[in-house]
Amino acid sequence: MSELKQTPLHALHRELGAKLVPFAGYDMPVQYPLGVKKEHEHTRSACGLFDVSHMGQLLLRGPSPAEALETLVPADIVGLEEGWQRYALFTSEEGGILDDLMVVNAGDHLYLVVNAACKDQDVAHLRRGLYEGHEIEVLDRGLLALQGPRAVDVMARLCPAACEMVFMQHGRFTLEGIDVWISRSGYTGEDGFEISVAAEQSEALARRLLEESEVEAIGLGARDSLRLEAGLCLYGHDIDTETTPVEAGLIWAIGKPRRRGGERPGGFPGADLILHQVEAKDHRRKRVGLLGEGRAPVREGAELFDADGNRVGVVTSGGFGPSVGQPVAMGYVALEQAELGTRVFADVRGKRLPMSVSRMPFVTPGYYRG
Repeated sequence: MSELKQTPLHALHRELGAKLVPFAGYDMPVQYPLGVKKEHEHTRSACGLFDVSHMGQLLLRGPSPAEALETLVPADIVGLEEGWQRYALFTSEEGGILDDLMVVNAGDHLYLVVNAACKDQDVAHLRRGLYEGHEIEVLDRGLLALQGPRAVDVMARLCPAACEMVFMQHGRFTLEGIDVWISRSGYTGEDGFEISVAAEQSEALARRLLEESEVEAIGLGARDSLRLEAGLCLYGHDIDTETTPVEAGLIWAIGKPRRRGGERPGGFPGADLILHQVEAKDHRRKRVGLLGEGRAPVREGAELFDADGNRVGVVTSGGFGPSVGQPVAMGYVALEQAELGTRVFADVRGKRLPMSVSRMPFVTPGYYRG
């Protein structure tokens, strides 16, 4: 096994008593002494600080970078205004999802944030697929996510100008004398700020944020439960190369100008299949939310059955939702089983636990839209 990489906050995680685990090739904190449940609840009620420095941060430069990137993603990048960001998907020729990412229009270039486990392949994919004359710069920067309803209170004291942004805006600021790039999206389904900072200044910034009374360090365990309650996909679990955007319920990530009849239809890998599914709605399965009965959580990989014992799907993420107060999951079921309220049964160690198809998100999002 190759040696695990470390983020710029690795020493701080150890100092804070984090339990560290391998994740996407990095030694990452899964929880702190507070514990996963309390970390989850603290983020929902106050403010959590997450180290997401393992994510890939890239700059795309060259002629018409938005048009160039549209050859690889179905999102409307050309129509993205400066200072705004958009969720996008790298798709394969077979219509599967290679990765999901955030794209920022930073003026004369694009700023991309990609998943840690996929960043090397994403860089290679970009370099193969883009026009000649485009440059991909892989950045060595820290990335912190300040999340929760009190995040805005913290930011109002330390960087008040960032509080003028609304959901999915991005800007360059100075925070306590440190130059940072800040977006306001919501890594956890709550209002929040994602802060990109020079690697050598990451620890100082994290320590400064943790000095604020509302802020607690939060690990990957609570990240998973928070994102699950918010209905947000985790790449490699809820979406992957075997899943199309339509099956995953991510039709909204296919920009209207990129659809048939739009200004710039298709032109991205797998467009024929994906756009056919958008129009014909003949895909065989669909990502759905699932609410469990009782207290027993249903984990990733549990198979789903109908009342007659026929296998109808599989759970891709699952656990007990602290904010919901009952087991929650998401997974894929046959279209015939995808109607809200449909009862299915999850196989958990030989027992069939009843679950109902539910709307997502399971909690009301806290995104700030102004």
